[in-house]
Amino acid sequence: MTDAIPTLRPATARPAPPGWLRRAFDSDLWFSFSRNPMVVVSAIVTLLCVGSAVFAPWVAPHDPFDLRTISILDNNNPPAWLEGGEWRFPLGTDDQGRDMLSAILYGSRVSLLVGFSAVLFSLFLGVTLGLIAGYVGGTVDAVIMRITDVKLSFPAILIALLVDGIARAALPRDVHGSIALYVVIFALGIAGWPAYARTVRGSTMVERNKEYVQAARIIGLHPWLIMLRHVLPNVMGPVLVLATLGLSAAIIGEASLSFLGVGVPATQPSLGTLIRIGNDFLFSGEWWITIFPGTALVILVLAVNLLGDWLRDALNPKLR
Repeated sequence: MTDAIPTLRPATARPAPPGWLRRAFDSDLWFSFSRNPMVVVSAIVTLLCVGSAVFAPWVAPHDPFDLRTISILDNNNPPAWLEGGEWRFPLGTDDQGRDMLSAILYGSRVSLLVGFSAVLFSLFLGVTLGLIAGYVGGTVDAVIMRITDVKLSFPAILIALLVDGIARAALPRDVHGSIALYVVIFALGIAGWPAYARTVRGSTMVERNKEYVQAARIIGLHPWLIMLRHVLPNVMGPVLVLATLGLSAAIIGEASLSFLGVGVPATQPSLGTLIRIGNDFLFSGEWWITIFPGTALVILVLAVNLLGDWLRDALNPKLR
């Protein structure tokens, strides 16, 4: 009788992560990110701000736009930790009885929506014009760059005010409130495209003389196809950095317009609108109506700016 030889079962190997995920964690960008505590904290704060704004209907303790849940008797309540405050309203209430925490969460949605939309509009317009100017050159380049120089000679907020004023004068008064959000997005987008155009134009002028572009021309590819398939992916690095920094600039621009009374309407309050409303009560003792929205705006913009600064350094090969 022979002894049975025990069979060894091979150890079950853990499934390897997807290729793109493995490459992401092995990249220099992730190494730089994980070794910088300030950037990690900024990313967490940004995710918390964006997440709380996106999921505001589920996170906010109250709906500041539901008139059935708002009582004028609850107006100007102080924060919960002060005398006279209630834990129903952790950050107090405004002059209309709306919960400040809920108003900040819903206002952040509007500010982020305007910021992202304005950046996407500026990015699309600026990248398109920069690609054309840098690849075609000649008269086309000269015309686009002179328009860019004229635009850069005026402050962005002044351009946004001009566009907003023209839209209000040209459109009927009864539609001002319904299209105010789109007008602000268009105004901020028009004000921000030159930075993308100049950056992409300079990078395109370098890329168009490289061998892979010359090879694409020789095999007969259409210029638009060369620009979109070959040149554009190689000039997007600086554009991503500009877009990150431009997001904070667009949020500040929207807050400035709303503070001046030409931004989004009071029925769709952004952080800038809340600050403007609270400014009227600042010296009467109701400081929380403007301080808390202003603090939320500062935290959001600071976190995005820190991420943009890190991304600029991480994508710069001279600093590696």
